[in-house]
Amino acid sequence: MIDLVNISIPNAAGYALLGYLVVFLGLVMLMCVILVMGRIMHREKAASPAPAAAAPAAAPAPVKAEPAPGSAGDFKLYNTDPRDAAMVMAIVADTLGKPLNELRFISIREVKEDEV
Repeated sequence: MIDLVNISIPNAAGYALLGYLVVFLGLVMLMCVILVMGRIMHREKAASPAPAAAAPAAAPAPVKAEPAPGSAGDFKLYNTDPRDAAMVMAIVADTLGKPLNELRFISIREVKEDEV
């Protein structure tokens, strides 16, 4: 039986190195799994548009979508820099996949960490 209370320094160093080795090998295996999954996903993503690219050259040119006319109105800023508000609006529009002028923002307010 191993006495873990009265352990010598060389034995403690050996156990510590063994523990570091186990953690390091686990991280290397996780990295390999992530790399393999990334390559599989990249291969599937690259393979799917290939048939669409092989379409005949006689296909009509795509119609350019015009943005929606008009504005979505005014909104109020509360303790927010206009540049930050513009970035938030652009991120929301991009996430939703809609033109910015089709969205209506009523107000934008910065929430501090102590208010949460």
